[in-house]
Amino acid sequence: MSFLSSKAVRVLRVTSSRSSSSSPFRTTTIRHGTSKSFHIDTPDNTVDAKFDFTEENYKRVEMILAKYPSNYKQSGIIPLLDLAQRQSGGWLPVAAMQKVAQICGVAHARVYEVASFYTMFNRTKVGTYLLQLCGTTPCMICGAQEIKNVIRQELNIQHDGETTTPDGMFTLLEVECLGACANAPMLQANDDYYECLNVETTKQLLKAMKEGKPPAMGKWGSLPMNGQVSCEGPLGKTTLLENPTPPKVDKNRFKDGKVDPASVKQHMAY
Repeated sequence: MSFLSSKAVRVLRVTSSRSSSSSPFRTTTIRHGTSKSFHIDTPDNTVDAKFDFTEENYKRVEMILAKYPSNYKQSGIIPLLDLAQRQSGGWLPVAAMQKVAQICGVAHARVYEVASFYTMFNRTKVGTYLLQLCGTTPCMICGAQEIKNVIRQELNIQHDGETTTPDGMFTLLEVECLGACANAPMLQANDDYYECLNVETTKQLLKAMKEGKPPAMGKWGSLPMNGQVSCEGPLGKTTLLENPTPPKVDKNRFKDGKVDPASVKQHMAY
């Protein structure tokens, strides 16, 4: 099926081997997941819409492309899509994908296939806060379903599946492992990880977000909501008590935002 097909459901007719007097065909409806692999036009997301990077983001585009040889611009598709998604408010309209294709010098389909493959890219609008709740085994065992229930109750969400609240503030989506199993249950809100959740801390977190004051991340880039530091146990830090000596690198190596691919090993202190 073409990426730009307007059909949301495909119907496959499979020849039946049954010898009964019923119809010789069986109709099977194939339903896609929440992230569809094709595009459906909406008033604010059509192939004829326009998108362009801001002047500030064009400087970032130049910095991204400078990391790759000039004949491998397509290597910048993923970071450029991420930049476009952030500029668009957390989602990727078709026009933004086409702009990335133009900059990288590739066919539109090359960008469509990347955007439709990776779940980090949202090709439909999401809320101000995209809540991705982990439902994989460690989180499930530690109470993810209870956390899901309290989120749905607090946000008045009545059904499963990707759901955006009427005010456009929250989108709730259950996802697979987010790699914070030691601090289960957890959720990712936009870029931030909130871990070690329980019913009360989840309510506090949602209240803070509604007020536009989400809790800041901790020292190590996430925030366990039970007061612990990162994934330290109740005894605190018991290993790696001394700070390792880092390799010597030139602190100004990225000052101009450009990296020569031929000397990347030197820049990475190999």
